[in-house]
Parts: sequence; structure tokens; C-alpha cells
Amino acid sequence: MRELLIRTVSGIVLLIILLGCLYFASSGAFSLLLLFIVAVGTFEMFRLHGLQGNSHFVLGEFCSLGFYVISTLVAVKLLAPKFLSLDLIFLMIPFLHALFSKQFDFKHVASFHYGSMLFLSFPAALLNYMLSNDFQLELFGSYLGTGLILLVFALLWSNDIFAYLTGRLLGKHKLFERISPGKTIEGSLGGFFFTVLGMCIFCHFSDLMPYSIGVGLAIVAVVFGTLGDLCESMLKRQAGVKDSGNLIPGHGGILDRFDSIMFSVPFVFIYLLLI
Repeated sequence: MRELLIRTVSGIVLLIILLGCLYFASSGAFSLLLLFIVAVGTFEMFRLHGLQGNSHFVLGEFCSLGFYVISTLVAVKLLAPKFLSLDLIFLMIPFLHALFSKQFDFKHVASFHYGSMLFLSFPAALLNYMLSNDFQLELFGSYLGTGLILLVFALLWSNDIFAYLTGRLLGKHKLFERISPGKTIEGSLGGFFFTVLGMCIFCHFSDLMPYSIGVGLAIVAVVFGTLGDLCESMLKRQAGVKDSGNLIPGHGGILDRFDSIMFSVPFVFIYLLLI
């Protein structure tokens, strides 16, 4: 009961921070929040990969933050699209890093660098594209903006909440015991069912999108959000730790709280492009 209370209070605080940053999104508050998530998440990724030494950490942060900052400046139209080519530099640095590293080989260095960029920087940059008015009209029509970002967060956090509650009440069969012993099939199905149901109710009372698109969005978000959660659990299991950090009481670290969001955002982005 105490754990649930702590998780609930922390979740409410996170929601207030998210709403506040989105409300002041035009001033860059949301982009700064994502910058913080990328920076702290990269540090947690650094520890999960068992790397030591300031050079590994500094270069990892340089690649993650550099990739995010360049992409975001293009998204908010402070840089021309041609400057996205600079991101190629950050993709090549892991090779040079491994080449001159005397302690770790390429597979260790690359898994940290590319894991951080693909799991954190790239999705965070896509969220800024989704928020940009110019890009949303050019690429997606009327389905993007602050409201949709809130909807995506709501879908993924709803799935987490109902999967947790259903799993606690009814969970008997392990979903992926080798990676995450705590997750159950019943919990995952409960999260999926209640999230899709909530999306149907939302579509009924809102004119943001029709049922077909809304339900499809919920399915994409839940399926890939669950996979993202499992992928982060895989990293923690390989590192031999329970949580990626202790920044958020009741939830763990940044990766623990935003893993499903960051992993699913690229697939949500693709889904919205295709529709």
C-alpha cells in the first residue's frame, strides 16, 4: 500500500511538471524538460553498461545531447534542415571512441552510445517535431500538437497503471520471466484492454480523431511501449540492478519512468505519417 501511495504521488508530480512544460512549450520549457531527460537518461545508460572513466561519460553525453540539440533546433526552425547532416558526426564518434579506447571494445562502447541516442535523443527530438506547428501541418495535418503529445503520454501511462494494478490483483502467468519476472500476461492484457477502452471513450467525446485512427494509435503505443519496458528491463537485468536510478520515488530512474514512452514514440510517429 505504501509503495502504491509513493508511486501515485510521484506520478501526480510528474504529470504537473509535464502539463506545466507543455503549457509554456512556446518558450522552450518542454524542449528543456526533454533535454533533462536525455542528459540524466544517458548517465543512467552509462552506468547500466558498466563503463568507467570520465572520457566514456563525457563523450556519451556529447553524442546524446548533440544529436538532440541539433535535431531540436531544426524542429523549432532555429536551424535550416540541412544542419541535420551534423547528426552524422555523432553517429560516427562511437567508432573513433572505440578505436582509441584501451579498456573497452566496440561492442561495449557502441551499445552505450547508440543505445543512448536511439533510446533517448532520437525519440525526444521526434517529440519536438510533433509539437512544432509548422511541421505538424506539413507532415501530419491536424493530428499533431500539444493535445496529441498529452494523449500519447496518457495512453502509455494508463497502460503502465492498469498493467500494474491488474497484475497485482490477477497476475499468475509470467509474461517474460527471463527478462522481467514481475510482469504477467494478465497484467499486460489488463493494461491493453483498459487503455484501448479509454481511447474509445475519448474518441466518443472528442473530435480530435475518429475511432479507427484512435484505436490504432492506442494499439501502437501500448504494444511498443510494453516492448520498450521489456528492453529496459533487459538492460537492468544484464547490469544486475533493480532500477536504473533513484531520482523518482516509487518509480526509479528516468529510464524506468520514460522507457515505454521513448521506445514507442518513433513507432507512433511512423503510424501518424502513414495515416
